[in-house]
Amino acid sequence: MLQNFEFLNPQFLWLLLLIPILTVWYFLIRKTDIASLTIPSIKGFELKPSVLSKLKPLLYVLRLLALTLLIVALARPRNVEVSKRTKTNKGIDIVMAIDVSASMLARDLKPNRLEALKVVATDFVNQRPNDRIGVVVYAGESFTRTPITSDKRIIRNTISDIKWGDLDGGTAIGMGLGSAVNRLKESKAKSKVIILLTDGVNNTGFVDPKTATELAVGLGIKVYTIGLGTNGTASFPYAKDPKTGKLLFRSSPVEIDEELLRYIAKETEGKYFRATDNSKLKAIYNEINKLEKTEIEEFKYYNYQEKYRLLVLLAGLLILLEIGLKHTIFRSFI
Repeated sequence: MLQNFEFLNPQFLWLLLLIPILTVWYFLIRKTDIASLTIPSIKGFELKPSVLSKLKPLLYVLRLLALTLLIVALARPRNVEVSKRTKTNKGIDIVMAIDVSASMLARDLKPNRLEALKVVATDFVNQRPNDRIGVVVYAGESFTRTPITSDKRIIRNTISDIKWGDLDGGTAIGMGLGSAVNRLKESKAKSKVIILLTDGVNNTGFVDPKTATELAVGLGIKVYTIGLGTNGTASFPYAKDPKTGKLLFRSSPVEIDEELLRYIAKETEGKYFRATDNSKLKAIYNEINKLEKTEIEEFKYYNYQEKYRLLVLLAGLLILLEIGLKHTIFRSFI
């Protein structure tokens, strides 16, 4: 309530400093304000204290209250109700192309690369309320998990459900990029973006990554590429235990085709990033979020409810009350 309250002319509130001054002044001069009669002796007069005489300062109190209300009214107190409406001037369509090959289970990120990515990607989606987003996954082949949509709940659920094992083995970067481009080819958005993430080297698929890059350039699609994996070696899955069915891990060198990822980013006027741990991965998505800003126009509508009229009315009533009491009940004391 108070956060929507304001004074249009708050400088008038300084006049309230007069109230304590006038109060002190009244009590200093009140004795000289009473008429006196000099007689040689008051013997024979019986002293009868009067309640009305004691209440006479009430008139001055009413006057000070009226003055206080008028000063506050001059400051123009009012409530302000603000309603907002936003209009997206420049929408962005984004496709997240995510590598789901077995190497994404490597444990150089915690708990593994895929789970770390899912957390960061979900946070990224939450920060893009005005954009449409789609999800493409790829390994030895690729397919669209979710077409471009503005329903963020669907996108979050899709990311949460991504797991290893749904696609053939291998890393087909060209096919992942090609599927993402295909999702955006009919887009009418002012800006079209692909976030391509991989942790390996293109080693399969029938679409050449450079061909897919040319298609992206032709459609005006910007591609941000992310190489995911620590420098050196990491704990990779290499087989399944025949008895338990659990994955077996061993330390192996991390191989990422950074040259290809840099090429894709450069040709499409995007940017290449390398994520070697959880914090860097999060920082990369935050940077992409800042680089691709949606232009939003915000309209604000103000509804003012003036409160000074009631104060003026109360001040007028107090003045009338003072005048009425002065010329009736307290008439013999004035």
